[in-house]
Amino acid sequence: MLVIPAIDLKDGMAVRLYQGEMNSAKVYGEPFKFAMEFEDYGAQWLHIVDLNGAFVGSPKNIEQIKKIRESCNLKIELGGGIRDENTIKQYLSLGIDRLILGSIALKNPDFVIEMADKYPIAVGIDAKNGNVSTDGWANTDSTSAIFLASKFKGSRLEAIICTDINKDGTGNGINLDFTKQIAKASEIPTIASGGFRSDDELEMILGSKCISGVIVGKAFYEGWVNLRDIFVKYKA
Repeated sequence: MLVIPAIDLKDGMAVRLYQGEMNSAKVYGEPFKFAMEFEDYGAQWLHIVDLNGAFVGSPKNIEQIKKIRESCNLKIELGGGIRDENTIKQYLSLGIDRLILGSIALKNPDFVIEMADKYPIAVGIDAKNGNVSTDGWANTDSTSAIFLASKFKGSRLEAIICTDINKDGTGNGINLDFTKQIAKASEIPTIASGGFRSDDELEMILGSKCISGVIVGKAFYEGWVNLRDIFVKYKA
């Protein structure tokens, strides 16, 4: 199981939100410095979200993303505002290892499946009260997250990253049941996101064979967990 530290980008800085609300952003500092820190701790992957890009539907923090890529040797997965093949190609040319398609996965799942046949693609399924949210979580559709996940069964997606928005940034714990349901519906390696709080949760997640990883964001930035110790203990 992978423990994947996260950097959310807003206006060029590393921030964390509370339940996806942009006006709740708390700034933590220069993104590339955190990337270097995560690599020093022993991370294998880094999860990046271009929050500005997610809201407007096109890349908005490219210079910072380039700087992060140049500063570390971590594998990087990146989401936020990726809605077409040209953007996928642009990011791959910068050395990004995997692209996360979110809003477009609801609006055009066939496109996502087509892209996954050609490129390293993950899908981000973000849900509020069980239904899919898009456009930087500004809009919530009537489509259930579980139903959307089922559309990708049998595809060549590398992973699904599922976030319970009600949990995100709260430190109230990962929604394990939700994550398991996404994994069961899609039969694709599923990464849990939203609300991770403590080392104790890792034991529960490790016991869930259908979950392939967990995103760690605010728990690190607020000092609730010691990532260095986690990577030493779990070699995650």
